[in-house]
Amino acid sequence: MKDRLVLFIILAGLTAFLYIYQYHFNTIWGLIFVIAVMVVYSIYMVLADKHRKRKLKKNPQVVNHDYKPFVTIMIPAHNEASVIADTVENVLTIDYPSYELIVIDDRSDDNTAEVLKELENKHANVKAFIREKDAFPGKSAVLNDAMQFAHGEAVLVFDADARVDSDFLTRLVPNLEPEDVGAVQARKVISNRECNFLTRCQDNEMTLDTHFQIGRDAVKGAVELRGNGELIKVSALKDIGGWNNYTITDDLDMSTQLHIKGWDVRFCPDAVVREEAIIYLKPLYRQRRRWFEGSVRRYLEHFREVLTSKKMSLRASLDMTAYLLEFVMPLWFTIELLLRTYKYAVGKMPLNGLYSSIIAGIAIGICFCLAIRYSLRKYNKMSRWQALKQSVETAAYILVIWFPVAFYIALKILFKPKDMDWGKTTHGLVLEAEKEMTKV
Repeated sequence: MKDRLVLFIILAGLTAFLYIYQYHFNTIWGLIFVIAVMVVYSIYMVLADKHRKRKLKKNPQVVNHDYKPFVTIMIPAHNEASVIADTVENVLTIDYPSYELIVIDDRSDDNTAEVLKELENKHANVKAFIREKDAFPGKSAVLNDAMQFAHGEAVLVFDADARVDSDFLTRLVPNLEPEDVGAVQARKVISNRECNFLTRCQDNEMTLDTHFQIGRDAVKGAVELRGNGELIKVSALKDIGGWNNYTITDDLDMSTQLHIKGWDVRFCPDAVVREEAIIYLKPLYRQRRRWFEGSVRRYLEHFREVLTSKKMSLRASLDMTAYLLEFVMPLWFTIELLLRTYKYAVGKMPLNGLYSSIIAGIAIGICFCLAIRYSLRKYNKMSRWQALKQSVETAAYILVIWFPVAFYIALKILFKPKDMDWGKTTHGLVLEAEKEMTKV
C-alpha cells in the first residue's frame, strides 16, 4: 500500500506540474533538462574512470594475495534439470583454495532434485538442499533458507545457467577485502549472443550496463548487484537482515539496503560470468517487467531510508538520485506526450506543439545510441561501422522494450495488488535446439 501511495503522489504531482507549467512555459525544456543531466553525469563517470586508470597506472593497486576468505557458493534451481549438472561441473573447476557449493532445489516439478542428489554423491564439497513443496516462494527465500547450511565468510550466488572461468574467484575476491565493502558484482555477458536479434541486443544491453557500472564504481556511487555472479560478505548480509523475502528482485533490493546501511558495493569487470539470454519476445517482456517492477518498488519501499540514512555516503545518494532519472524520464515523456495530444485534440495547442515532443524522443534515442556505441567500441572492441549499426538496433530495442514496460508497471503498482510473480526465465532452450540439430 505504501509503494502505491508514494507512486500515486509522484505521478499526480508530475502530471499537475506539467499541466500547469505548460500554460506558462514550454515544458519540453524540462524534459531536455532531464536528458542533459543524464548526459552530463554520464560524461562525468567516463572522466572519473579515465582519471582512476591514470592513477592506477602510476600507482598500481597492491593485491593482498593472502586474503582468501572461505566462500559459500549458492546456486538456486527451479526446474533446471536440463542445465544444472553442467553448471555445477563448470563451477567446480574454479581454482580457489577454500569454498563449498550448495545447490538448492526450489520446489521443482521436474527431476532437478534427483540430479542434485547425484551431484552431491559424486562430489565431496557439493551439498544438495531440497526445499519442501510448500516452502515460501522466491529466490530470496531460497537463499535465506540455504544460509542455515552455509559456513562461508562470503556468499557467492550464481544462476542455474552460469558459466565462469577457473580464475573467477581469484579475480573477484580481492575487491571484497576493504572493511567498508559489503559486496562485489562480476561482469555479466551473454553466452548465446549470436542466436538471434534479441540475444544480440541483450548482450549489447549488458555491455551498456557494464559501462555504467564501471562509471558508478569510479565515482564511488551506488553500484548495483545483478543476481548472477554477486559476492556478499556474510557480515554485511547479517547487517541488513538477509535477503528480502518480499521482493521480486532480490539483487536490486539488497543493493539499496547495503547502501542505506553504509556498505560500499564494487564492480569487477575482470571477473566474467556468462549466462543464457532469452530468445523469444514474450518471455523477454515478462522478465523485463519483473526487473522494472522490482527496481521501482525497492525505491518506493525504501524511499524514507534513502532520504534519511546517515550511513549512506553523499556520493552514493547523488548517484542513486541521478539513476532515478532513468525511471522518471519514460514517465515524464509519456505524460508530456499524452497532455500535448489531449490539448491538440481539444484545440488548445497547435500541431507543432507535438513536434517538439517527437524531437525530444529522437534526442533520447540518439543519446542511447551514442552511449551504446561507446560501450561496444570500448568493451566489445567492435569496428566503428558494426558499433554504429548495432547501437541503432539496440537503442530501438531498448525504447521498444522499456517504454511500454515503464507505463505498464506504473499502472500495475497503482491499480493491482502486489504479487510475487517471479516470472521464471527458462534455461536450456539453446542447448535443446543444439541437440535437435545434432540428431538431424
